[in-house]
Amino acid sequence: MDLSAEEDCEGIQEMLAGEGISSEIVDDSAPQVPEGTFEVRVASADVTKAEKLIAERASEDAEARVDPSSDLDLETIFHAEGGTTSEMEAQNIKNLLEFNGITAVLVGDSVLPNLPFEVRVARDQAALARQLIEEAQQKD
Repeated sequence: MDLSAEEDCEGIQEMLAGEGISSEIVDDSAPQVPEGTFEVRVASADVTKAEKLIAERASEDAEARVDPSSDLDLETIFHAEGGTTSEMEAQNIKNLLEFNGITAVLVGDSVLPNLPFEVRVARDQAALARQLIEEAQQKD
């Protein structure tokens, strides 16, 4: 069960009440409610309208969670021209970054090792990633 499931149901119940739809919240102690869940129940005459309102709210919530900034755009922080060791170098960089809590993406193709390999991270993590790479290279 989602830790906020009951609160989510209460929010839905309030929204439905604002639209004139009466509802009740039931938990898994009610018949036919799966264990560990909550349900918001409405009269059968209101089901279609309630489902439409809930879907609209879910769509609005999803749009509100999208980060429109460029901070999450990927930025190349390592580039190795194609060769026998370029994939291994890029993979080592990716592993270093992920070990330090930075999600990284490896771009390249093992089938065509003559093409370059790159490591990319979210723009807001690029400076820290470059610093970690530089520190690791100084230790070598």
